[in-house]
Amino acid sequence: MKQEFLYDDLRGWLEQAEKLNEVRTVEGASWQEDIGMATELLHHSDPAPAALFDKIPDYPAGHRVLTNFYGAKRANMTLGFPTDLSKVELSNEFIKAFQAAKPIPYEFVDDGPVMENVQLGDDVDVLGFPTPLWHEEDGGRYLGTGTCNITWDPDEDWVNLGTYRVMVQNKNTVGFYISPGKHGRIHRDKYQQRNEPMPVALVIGGDPLLYLMSCSEVPYGISEYDLAGGLRGKPYPVIKGKITGLPIPAHAEIVLEGFIHPTKKMPEGPFGEWTGYYASGAREEPVLDVKAVYHRNNPIILGCPPNRPPDEIARYRAVIRSGLLKQQMEAAGVSGIKAVWADEVGSSRMLVSVAIDQRYPGHATQVGHVASQCHVGAYLGKYVVVVDSDIDVSNLEQVIWAMLSRSDPATSIDIIHKAWSTPLDPRIPPDQRARGDFTNSRAIIDACRPFDWRDKFPLVNMPSPAVARKTREKFGYLLDGFTR
Repeated sequence: MKQEFLYDDLRGWLEQAEKLNEVRTVEGASWQEDIGMATELLHHSDPAPAALFDKIPDYPAGHRVLTNFYGAKRANMTLGFPTDLSKVELSNEFIKAFQAAKPIPYEFVDDGPVMENVQLGDDVDVLGFPTPLWHEEDGGRYLGTGTCNITWDPDEDWVNLGTYRVMVQNKNTVGFYISPGKHGRIHRDKYQQRNEPMPVALVIGGDPLLYLMSCSEVPYGISEYDLAGGLRGKPYPVIKGKITGLPIPAHAEIVLEGFIHPTKKMPEGPFGEWTGYYASGAREEPVLDVKAVYHRNNPIILGCPPNRPPDEIARYRAVIRSGLLKQQMEAAGVSGIKAVWADEVGSSRMLVSVAIDQRYPGHATQVGHVASQCHVGAYLGKYVVVVDSDIDVSNLEQVIWAMLSRSDPATSIDIIHKAWSTPLDPRIPPDQRARGDFTNSRAIIDACRPFDWRDKFPLVNMPSPAVARKTREKFGYLLDGFTR
């Protein structure tokens, strides 16, 4: 299936979403409370429209915030595919395109819309943007939620784009939290070991495709710019930053540029995170001294705050992460994988289901362990459920039914200890957290028919596909007008 992107930046995406009638404009909502409340409502009302907030009190008209960008038909449009694909079909088609695309190096250009307004030195004012307070217990305003955070590896000479939360401290300083093990954290640790400031550029309101690449498990050493360019079939246009020399998107809405100094820290957090908790609390974290701000006329903040899952973050990460996980498992030599789904209820990390055609004894166990420990599945996983291929892994009711009816609690569960987790994990005990031990355990649940007597397993009490199709054709009208 051909992949076709109808947009190159956030404004182009907005035009396409409006053509789908999936954008609602809200005027007069406050940054202190209203935008966060409305966003939470939309996140838990899928399908729901995107919301474009304008005329925000205390800020000029035209300084806008866009939230809930990923959902309904625009989810498929964002990834360049027809709007009638199911989410599993979308995941499969995306990963085919991802595998086929060859990275294309980004390309420097002389100018772009992001340079329409330039603030340097004392003119820098991060408070000039209508950053919301996303959750009522947050420790501050988070400008960076739908952010591409650009860093450069000083040893290996490559550019990484990651999505890490960014808290406003004052007019020229923002907090910058990165979990251990993330590529941006690896870069930052290298600069700290050198006792050198780290150059950083923060893209606030960027191209949705580039954003989705930046919050996915891209292989180490490969720039998300090059992958986005490969998917689009053309080099990603960037401008050399005036302060750091880092490549910044020419068509971004807002970019902050500056340095993180090795010893400078300020209190950061708490922040309501994607696990649905305030798990990491508040602590001293490195900060970015903002030396330059670039923005378009009438700039748009792309807001993607986490809420209790399933939410917007879970929806888009599930589609991309499920496909990437299937790719990595197959690259590890695992055969017979029919479908993978990193379920939204676990924010696409804590619950993974894999459907297989069993081919040999121990196949289900192998699949579960590889899914839990390859790079895409390793970070803050909790449960992997392996099911037979007759189960729709994107249907949580079917997965749980298979687990309840085909697994045995005493013999079907393996436990892995000391796995890669994060301070965001709410289940890490206080004493372990105080030691800086951010590891957890994993449960691998074999919910397949037992291999050695699978042919004797009771038949499923469901109509055959042919009878189910005939039923829908003959009696589907009985459900007209009813939604679940």
